Amino acid sequence: MGQDDLRSALRPDPDPPMVAVADYVVDYRIDSGEAYETARWVLLDSLACAMLAMKFPECVRHLGPLVPGAGMDGGVRIPGTSHELDPAQAAFAIGTQVRWLDFNDTWLAAEWGHPSDNLGTLLSLGDYLSRKARREGRTPLTVRDLLGFAIKAHEIQGGYALLNSFNRVGLDHVILVRLASTALATHMLGGGREQIVNALSNSWIDNGALRTYRHAPNTGPRKSWAAGDACRRAVIHALDAVRGETGYPSALSARDWGFYDVAFGGQPFRFERPFESYVMENILFKISHPAEFHAQTAVECALRLHPQVAPRLEQVERVVIETQEAGRRIIDKTGPLTNHADRDHCLQYMVAVPLIFGQLEAQDYGDPRAADPRIDRLRNLMIVKENPQFTRDYLDPGRRFIGNAVQVFFTDGSRSGRVAIDYPVGHRRRRAEGIPLLMAKCEAALRGHLPAAQADRLLELAAVPERLDRLAVDDLMGLCRVA
Repeated sequence: MGQDDLRSALRPDPDPPMVAVADYVVDYRIDSGEAYETARWVLLDSLACAMLAMKFPECVRHLGPLVPGAGMDGGVRIPGTSHELDPAQAAFAIGTQVRWLDFNDTWLAAEWGHPSDNLGTLLSLGDYLSRKARREGRTPLTVRDLLGFAIKAHEIQGGYALLNSFNRVGLDHVILVRLASTALATHMLGGGREQIVNALSNSWIDNGALRTYRHAPNTGPRKSWAAGDACRRAVIHALDAVRGETGYPSALSARDWGFYDVAFGGQPFRFERPFESYVMENILFKISHPAEFHAQTAVECALRLHPQVAPRLEQVERVVIETQEAGRRIIDKTGPLTNHADRDHCLQYMVAVPLIFGQLEAQDYGDPRAADPRIDRLRNLMIVKENPQFTRDYLDPGRRFIGNAVQVFFTDGSRSGRVAIDYPVGHRRRRAEGIPLLMAKCEAALRGHLPAAQADRLLELAAVPERLDRLAVDDLMGLCRVA
């Protein structure tokens, strides 16, 4: 037996979680009409978020080639721009656009995250592969194909998040964006089970980004491009795998040196359910407010209280906010807030602004709004506490609620009513109410940045799902381009 054969014989079988992802990506047939319908909304919402992000120079500066002048003619189009980039850098740019304003879809469980972040990878490779297919006389990918990839990426990221808390060991949730995007990217590039497992093993060996940039005193804008970075890394792992790069079968379970022992306290991953289409069907949309999702219902409560409270701001004695354990742990933030990233992850700030102004929009996190002294005065009067029932409903797989309650007490002994909301307008239980608002968000965003003819065409396609599904991905990306 040669050395190569001996080495192969001594290597263990691949870790089951990696095999399970590969099997799902390759074999699972999506039969859920609800999942495909929801995926269309996710796609349109993500494009809307990308267009809205173009109003912010801090985002726009991330969107070009890594080295100035190193664009790629015939490459991937970046929505809302004239850039054409290689697939890896394009995945970074598109992922950054979708995530920049903290306004895209959300998944909340033991871990949280934003599964539409994966569209950075999927749209990039979809455009790249479709343009390549046309040059070679083959059929391009369709939006229907893209939706299927998105359903599976959502399911992988969200399925891992159900019972596995990466934040409790200090790792950022974008580790799951990299995982899901790596699996789907390898599949899109023609890789089979072995290549997908190899790519996933390299993804796990990367370990994960720390959550440092999401928490005081280091809160900063990296949280807005971290998912784009995960998308870029996923494309690199996928390209390497289909070129024959080797994998590491016990990347998770290897004693001392595997992910479990190094980063996860020696504990293996746990799973609540098999991979199907559950996550896409139950995804949460951010429709009305660009705010960290644990605060969405708190913002709704504050808006309802605004007419009672705004005329009496000087008489406020205290504001009591009840939230879930996760919300209290992540976004209960006191003291100075130094930038946009600090403010859009502060529960007290996100309640104070709508109490005072009757709105919460992206510009409300900027320095001019934050300079209003009434905001910090109100924040200093706030008491945040966990409501155990909100926590139980948050973790219940049949509910997935994100409850908050707000009540305002005044110096004369009077008080407002206690306003409590269990789940926001973007929840599955409020789809009938939420989707018209979601489409209004999409229309405003597209018309606010794209030429009128392109916006008209996209909205016409959105109104007829069958036509949108048949559209080639490169044609979709062409409609999103700005010369």
